[in-house]
Amino acid sequence: MSNQTKVPEKLLKVVDEIATQGRANLTKLTVLKKWFERPGRLPAFALWLATQAVSGKGKGKAGGEAAALFKASRVLLAAADSKAPGLDLAAAEALYDRLRAFQNEYQHQQWGAVRIVHHWDLMLVEQALEICLWYSASPARGYKLAADYCQNYDSRYGNGLNGPSREKIQEIARFLRKVEAAEDATP
Repeated sequence: MSNQTKVPEKLLKVVDEIATQGRANLTKLTVLKKWFERPGRLPAFALWLATQAVSGKGKGKAGGEAAALFKASRVLLAAADSKAPGLDLAAAEALYDRLRAFQNEYQHQQWGAVRIVHHWDLMLVEQALEICLWYSASPARGYKLAADYCQNYDSRYGNGLNGPSREKIQEIARFLRKVEAAEDATP
């Protein structure tokens, strides 16, 4: 029985919508929730996305503790295969704690405390490790991770899926196809 789903194609329709209309709603990524229900897919996705976040393509230079955290993230993720069982859980939890402590600044607004995030890519790694460590069966967290990775602010459209989101959604669709193909190849 084939493990191929229609999710990659649905994601590519979102890419087309962004191309024609300039934007798409973040909730279009909820199609991923069903895909994440199959065991093992969500942790694999989280590790892949964390690797994308710290890969360094197009990123500015970080200094000090941020640079050390980027390096530690790359080392941990390089040592893991694309499955959570390949992740050194003790090292992942230690890195998660360091990431959480590094960006543990809150600003009090009239409606409540708001976390200040200076390095979004490190926040994505933090969320990905959280999934691998404690929430590997939470498709909603996978959706949130994907949405946080893909969203982009554009003054014409606000925060959502637009311009630069297209490439990220295409990357996700390619990853999903690769996982499905590997599942089909496994007896």
